[in-house]
Amino acid sequence: MSKSKKIILAIAGVFAVLIAGFFLSKKVNLNPYYKVGQKIDSLNGVVVYYNGGVGNVDGRNLSEDGYNIGLTYQCVEFVKRYYLEELNHKMPNSYGHAKDFFNLNTKDGTINKERNLTQYTNGSNYKPKVGDLVVYSGTLLNKYGHVAIIAAVENGEIEVIQQNPGPFGSSREKYTLVNKDNKWTITNDRIFGWLRK
Repeated sequence: MSKSKKIILAIAGVFAVLIAGFFLSKKVNLNPYYKVGQKIDSLNGVVVYYNGGVGNVDGRNLSEDGYNIGLTYQCVEFVKRYYLEELNHKMPNSYGHAKDFFNLNTKDGTINKERNLTQYTNGSNYKPKVGDLVVYSGTLLNKYGHVAIIAAVENGEIEVIQQNPGPFGSSREKYTLVNKDNKWTITNDRIFGWLRK
């Protein structure tokens, strides 16, 4: 075998190991300080659980009457459980990935019919409030997007609370909130906007 073929095979082998490692890390808990299902935070008594790898799925959480709350310990499950327990809100469409919570065809300040929530585009005339859902786009490494809840709005920033930010991610994250020309923007390029009951 020629030297160039050996190099190509070695490079391909390294990429195969890296790709396999990446997909395994999305399923496996790499953080020795937490166990999947461990309580790590809460908002108004609604618990945030640790999920380990972002792709870990531990069944589906259903309410007593069969309403789909979501895949256990995923980000969607927390926000829907919060809205059900704290706000007594059930979404007409109880399925979908995190990024699907934001309907790109719904105008700013109008009802998102699939979620029965008022939707605001990042860069809205309406300021985000505590309890709003924040919806993030997908990425190359996470095509499903992400969703969190605004836990605080103060001094030019918001704080979100989230479930399943990754094995070493925090349940809380802060972003700068800017008001320019009467438009409210959360400074994160992945945020589509926010939803409110």
